[in-house]
Amino acid sequence: MATSMKDMMDAANAAVPKISAEEARRLAAEENALILDVREAAEVAASGKAKGALNVPRGMLEFKADPQAPSHDPAFDKDRPIAIYCAAGGRAALAGRTLQEMGYDKVYNLGGFKDWAEAGGETEPG
Repeated sequence: MATSMKDMMDAANAAVPKISAEEARRLAAEENALILDVREAAEVAASGKAKGALNVPRGMLEFKADPQAPSHDPAFDKDRPIAIYCAAGGRAALAGRTLQEMGYDKVYNLGGFKDWAEAGGETEPG
């Protein structure tokens, strides 16, 4: 049986805990969490990003997160919490589910960039 986008979103939202911007800031400050922006470069350039966030577009996630990949980014550490955001939260949920499938346990959906900014999260140019 084929899986629909809705099925994939429901599974991702059920598996990846949603957290607030305040909780993400706490995780970053107290547990060295990675704040991960999975939007495309043009989106980041247009709006900026969370201060200190790593931008890895959703389509490149597996290549950057896999320690065995030549393009692995050392910011990805399976012992480090990861708070993920995108434009509205959908790609963040899917990215979180992908990271869980890759063995990352402490993965959280921060929602959208707007959620971060409106909650007073610091931003910087993209």
